[in-house]
Amino acid sequence: MRIPATAACLCPLLICLCFVQRCYGTSQSRPSVKAPRNQTKHPDVEKDVHHRPKRGWIWNQFFVLEEHIGPEAQHVGKLHSNSDSGDGSVRYLLSGEGAGTIFVIDEITGDIHATKSLDREKKGQYVLHAQAINRFTNHSLEPESEFIIKVQDVNDNAPKFPDGPFAAAVPEMADIGTSVFQLTATDADDPTYGNSAKIVYSILQGQPYFSVDPKTGVIRTALSNMDREARERYTVVVQAKDMAGSVGGLSGSTTINVTLTDVNDNPPKFPQKNYQLYVPESAQVGKAVGKIKANDKDVGINAEMRYIITNAEGMDMFSIATDTDLKEGIISLRQPLNYEKRKVHTLHIEGVNTHLDPRFSHLGPFKDTTTLRIIIGDVDEPPVFSMHYYIMDVYENSPVGTEVGMVMAQDPDSTKSPVRYFIDHSEKELVYFTIGVNTGVIKTTQSLDREVVAWHNITVMASEVDNPSLVSHVPVTIQVLDVNDNAPYIARDEEIIVCESSRAGQVIQTLRPSDMDNFANGRFSFALPNDLPVNPNFTLKDNEDNTASIVARRHQFSQAEHDLYQLPVVVTDGGEPVLSSTSTLTLRVCVCQRGAGGAGSISRVRACQVPAFLSTAGLSTGAFIAILLCIIILLSIVVLFVILRSKKGKKEPLIISEEDVRENVVTYDDEGGGEEDTEAFDIAALRNPAGAEQRRLRREVRPGTEGWLVPCGPRSPSLVLLDTEDIHSVIRQRVVEADRDTSGPPYDSLQTYAYEGRGSPTGSVSSLGLAQVLPPDLSYSDLEDWEPAGHTLARLFGREPSETEQTITP
Repeated sequence: MRIPATAACLCPLLICLCFVQRCYGTSQSRPSVKAPRNQTKHPDVEKDVHHRPKRGWIWNQFFVLEEHIGPEAQHVGKLHSNSDSGDGSVRYLLSGEGAGTIFVIDEITGDIHATKSLDREKKGQYVLHAQAINRFTNHSLEPESEFIIKVQDVNDNAPKFPDGPFAAAVPEMADIGTSVFQLTATDADDPTYGNSAKIVYSILQGQPYFSVDPKTGVIRTALSNMDREARERYTVVVQAKDMAGSVGGLSGSTTINVTLTDVNDNPPKFPQKNYQLYVPESAQVGKAVGKIKANDKDVGINAEMRYIITNAEGMDMFSIATDTDLKEGIISLRQPLNYEKRKVHTLHIEGVNTHLDPRFSHLGPFKDTTTLRIIIGDVDEPPVFSMHYYIMDVYENSPVGTEVGMVMAQDPDSTKSPVRYFIDHSEKELVYFTIGVNTGVIKTTQSLDREVVAWHNITVMASEVDNPSLVSHVPVTIQVLDVNDNAPYIARDEEIIVCESSRAGQVIQTLRPSDMDNFANGRFSFALPNDLPVNPNFTLKDNEDNTASIVARRHQFSQAEHDLYQLPVVVTDGGEPVLSSTSTLTLRVCVCQRGAGGAGSISRVRACQVPAFLSTAGLSTGAFIAILLCIIILLSIVVLFVILRSKKGKKEPLIISEEDVRENVVTYDDEGGGEEDTEAFDIAALRNPAGAEQRRLRREVRPGTEGWLVPCGPRSPSLVLLDTEDIHSVIRQRVVEADRDTSGPPYDSLQTYAYEGRGSPTGSVSSLGLAQVLPPDLSYSDLEDWEPAGHTLARLFGREPSETEQTITP
């Protein structure tokens, strides 16, 4: 099959493309489809299998224009088979994408038409299959072949800016050609076919400040020295046009809002060159007294500045700090103001940018200066003392009214108002001083004692007579000077130890006196009383360094003969007048041991403690040792008794061998709490549940008047007189009761009574047989070693039956 020339006449370009593709086959950009060779066979020559068939149809692809709006269907192409002789026996069939809906074929002629308008941007090509069959036999004359119908692009889409409008920024004063922003427009048309998608950019609004590159869409500055302070925002409209900008091309536009960012190209400026500020002289030091501000057209860090005072006179009295938020200079007072001394202060203040841009240094110095005159206002001030702090002194024991010192204050104002003085007695303390209201002289109101209070702190107030509300204060410290009014003495807190082995001339103790007065009263001297005879045991040596030594006069001291000695010592000071006192020292004789405190040292305190205790108690050493031995023996006996009790506390089980226990014998290896414990074991758990609620048997044993043991209970027989009734009858009666008791333990059970029966070679240990005869000379002291049960028997048999009743629970 071949493409007729009438199909290619619609577009010369299609003819060229078909010719190229027919000659060179498939290409990378437009792949072609080649139909297989004609395999149709004539029915009469079916046996000729080796016949070489001729080529049937050959084509690769068809083209159809998009957006066709004509009244008739658009002819796409024609299919023709070599087997078609024009007699109408060949039928052409079409299948695939859009077959029958978009594309239809004339079954006789093979002409293909597009019945609808196509859009390349939605679908660019369609894949279809062509087949030629015999109309009468429906046999395939040509093998089915695939071909492509491509939609040919037309310029039906305008360029678009999908992300617009845009915002951009560029520094002010930027050079010409500085890049601001780059735009990129999109076109849905085929960029490989014609100029439908070839875009050119141009500026519709924003000239002469900005320009745009027609190919890249880069927006650049077109003017220099664009000042943000003059104009900050610009609106630029850019157009994108396809068809390379030629007439008839489609276009789209977008807006770019350009903002000039700030640079430091403006120095700070004070609105005025001279300022004036009024400050009262009572302004506090360190407090703000005024503000000043310079203006800067820049913003942000480019407008930041600092303020400084340039003249020395102003820097001495005032300081200035910068408020970074408000960009103001805060003026504070550095020293107190005095209207009487100076009424006007002049400050030279400079404002300087802190962030400079060297690119704009040619615009001049980025600072400005102004002058500030501060006028001091006169204020009625409180009196001012001649000194900030007063220190005075006075001797102790001085008479009342002694003059201590004087304070002085005066009115600093020009009026020189008189001043009155007071002492602040707001503190809760004794009043020792008074002050002259008009003179400021301080005097004592009572006698002072340095040993009680050596320093006094008071506060003196001064106020003007004309304006008492204005008050000033000053601290005054008064020192009490010492006089020799206390005699020296020797402290006698501890006894002085004298060793028995002391030798004549040996120093026993070094004495140091105490004196409540200070040492300015002279040197201390020591002596023994002159009115007493010479001490044969000890003497006193004055070391002439405010100390004295007690020296032994003889060899060997005996504690047994004489353990305490008294030594009076006279101590005299060197003050005016001379004072002295006599102190009686106690010396104790002890047996000292060497080596406790190092080489040659003597441990005296510890060696004297034991003898002192024994002598006070009146016991000798031998008696003390004997007492200690007795205590040790008693402790050993107590420990041995406790050990024996713990060994006897281990009980043997009531039934040793399991062979002695028959079936249904219930054994409880549980010790009760004594005869008063009636709830140690609840036998109701073994009783018939139906009869357990009817009654609970409780047996109590209490001492009687005629017999020793009396079982008590609602169903038990009276055993008060055991001497006239045989125990066998009691047991038999109990057996009958157990057989009739439906609430008791089921089946056979073993009930134990305190009776071993007759004929036992060991005899009975029960107390039931002792009701008539009780040997009067029995001793129950051996029962003391038994357990609590044995103690109970001892109490029962060891006293008369008339004692308080006791209850035993079997």
